[in-house]
Amino acid sequence: MNDDRPVTRGFVGRRRPARPDRVPPGQYDTGTLWPVLSAEPTPDVDVEHWGLQVDGAVESPGRWDWRALRDLPHETFTVDIHCVTTWSRLDTTFTGVSVESLLSTTGIAGEATHVMAHSRSGYTTNLPLADVRDGRAWVVWEADGKPLTPEHGGPVRLLVPHLYFWKSAKWLDRLELMDHDEPGFWERGGYHDRGDPWREQRYQGDP
Repeated sequence: MNDDRPVTRGFVGRRRPARPDRVPPGQYDTGTLWPVLSAEPTPDVDVEHWGLQVDGAVESPGRWDWRALRDLPHETFTVDIHCVTTWSRLDTTFTGVSVESLLSTTGIAGEATHVMAHSRSGYTTNLPLADVRDGRAWVVWEADGKPLTPEHGGPVRLLVPHLYFWKSAKWLDRLELMDHDEPGFWERGGYHDRGDPWREQRYQGDP
């Protein structure tokens, strides 16, 4: 359930001149192309029956339906995104609410160290709590000024642009705070627990 299926150290596409200041090692700039890669079929998510749950190691679990989420203070911002299959897409604009804003509502239990992102499809991915705090991660519903399409994770996906894109779980419906680390879908299949593109943390055993 993400935009980065691990089919390939050799995924190829339309390549553009390298931008070493913006494009991490082993990546290429895909221009405006945004490849669609997923671990499972795209689910049919009805926003009228969708909700985002934030629970686990929190002080007070929170839940937002589609309207309540969009009514929260949100922002539009531009970031670069990097897929483990070696493509990077620069200057992608998203609209959404920061994970920090959601956590300010639920509170964080003292023992919390990690987050498991859950998708409507059953997909999961694990992240250190620090990687979704302090304006480093968002829950987004628009991309490039348009509603996020189902193929790209709509109606709502997690966005953690400083990590490989498989960490930005599509079709998000739950953020579970935990007091320990636990591998998610691709991590159980051999992908790196954290996935920093600038350190080329693609697979278990990478530094």
